[in-house]
Amino acid sequence: MDLIVQKYGGTSLANAEKIKYIAKNISKLKKQKKSIVVVVSAMAGETDRLYNITKTIAEIPNEKEYDQVISSGERVSAGLLSIALMEIKTKAISLDPSKFGLLTDNLHSKANILSVGTKRIKELLRKGFVVVIPGFQGVNSKGDVTTLGRGGSDLTAVAIASALKAKHCELLKDDVDGIYTTDPKLYKGAKKISYISYQEMLEMSSLGSKVLQAKAVEYANNLKVILYVKSTTKISKKGTWVMDEKKIPLKEKKIITGITHDLKQSKITVSGIEDKPGVASKIFKPIGSAGIVVDMIVQNISTNNKTDLTFTIPKDDLNKTVKILKSNMSKINYKKIIQDKDIALISIVGAGMKTHTGVATKMFNALSKAKINISMISTSEIKISCVINQSKCKSAIESLHKEFNLG
Repeated sequence: MDLIVQKYGGTSLANAEKIKYIAKNISKLKKQKKSIVVVVSAMAGETDRLYNITKTIAEIPNEKEYDQVISSGERVSAGLLSIALMEIKTKAISLDPSKFGLLTDNLHSKANILSVGTKRIKELLRKGFVVVIPGFQGVNSKGDVTTLGRGGSDLTAVAIASALKAKHCELLKDDVDGIYTTDPKLYKGAKKISYISYQEMLEMSSLGSKVLQAKAVEYANNLKVILYVKSTTKISKKGTWVMDEKKIPLKEKKIITGITHDLKQSKITVSGIEDKPGVASKIFKPIGSAGIVVDMIVQNISTNNKTDLTFTIPKDDLNKTVKILKSNMSKINYKKIIQDKDIALISIVGAGMKTHTGVATKMFNALSKAKINISMISTSEIKISCVINQSKCKSAIESLHKEFNLG
């Protein structure tokens, strides 16, 4: 039988009616003699609800217990979807990662997948079950629940699709029907992209696009799992293929593929540090060891052997980062820490940048015309990112979308 691996996002599972709708669609596929594995997210808003409860109890909760709490929403979704399938006479079973062996490292809240057991899943598929798996989580060598970072259900689906050697992995969304040139909620002129490379999608996910988790795209790229992002409800409507750049039709390739924004970044300036070898390492080594991702880094010109170091980190990690810096004050010997939560990271992404010049100039000119100041700049082979004031985010997106004629 043909194998289908699907993942449904939280908005697709927001209530009982939506869960029953999904169950009917899965049942139709089952009647077509398909073997089906379904990965589910928590119901819309559930993870945020659990997160907010933990934060009212502890500013920085115990990571092991935090994962135990925050992962429960996906298990509820898996059970509810299995019940809905059983109600319409479709054999189904929910299967926690601990039952089939989705093993991770010990890094709570941002765990990495080490291996995926397939024996139990294959046994159930042979017996005609639809296997429903709660996403976003695994277990470590101690048997403790670990979570895979926000959007981690995407990673679960990709890992299972690879382990089962599925032709591709379907990622179904209720709020979008594919990948767009920018967030259609912020800019009505956004257009759906038919094909996008792993590298472009990875940059867009890393830079604020909420459609796919960055780690899942990286995993898909490494294992060459083709992704297909489509609508949960508009089944006949074409979605977006995420694949190797070499396999994308030439007519679908663009200089700039998309524009992303990220409002969940914060900026830290460590002021008055000594300008000598090893200081940067003392700052960033403990931050990296805590699993905190540092994006942009800018060091000012030294004055009187003192300098300032500015960098960006996820807003959720701001308190933890400041705590780490303060605990290492004697090693770093800085004057003060300056925090800024009111920033936006605006980025343009496109594989065409590798062979075209003048792209950065066009971006800076567009932002200048819109009277938007840039405080930090970062570039790679296929992206240019700028830190701007958060209040200018929408204006920046509109200006850049028009400048690069993405509509």
